[in-house]
Amino acid sequence: MPVLSIDELAQTLATSQAVAGLDLGTKTIGISVSDLSRRFATPRDVLMRTKFSVDAQVLLATAAKERIVAFIIGLPINMDGSEGPRAQATRAFVRNMVQKTDLPFVFWDERLSTVAAERTLIEMDVSRKKRAARIDSAAASFILQGALDRMTMIAEQAKP
Repeated sequence: MPVLSIDELAQTLATSQAVAGLDLGTKTIGISVSDLSRRFATPRDVLMRTKFSVDAQVLLATAAKERIVAFIIGLPINMDGSEGPRAQATRAFVRNMVQKTDLPFVFWDERLSTVAAERTLIEMDVSRKKRAARIDSAAASFILQGALDRMTMIAEQAKP
């Protein structure tokens, strides 16, 4: 399936289907999964990156296990709105993934998601060592929660 906009995804999803949020880093991939009503994002274990084929296999196995129907992936856009090397790497990752699965991908502006995730973990009094292990999945949850909130707003606007 192609890359979709958040509006297109919201219109194609049936009720009671979960979506996953991904925070793609150079060393890890943060993963978060929604509940079936798509109201809440819950962090999952961080995937330590190895090579693309292995990472793809693990992500698709997670999607099958969690009954994921779409991926929301954070797009690291610069604060000025431009796209740098990390955004290009994320787009290349998705181009490779869509060759391996029919599940749709949606790019989501992830500006400041890691900062927000870290602040939340600090407020929860999580130690620096534990924060390092959880930050990517927490960021994936912020990415996913933003997309879930947007899909809820789209659904409410579509009501007569």
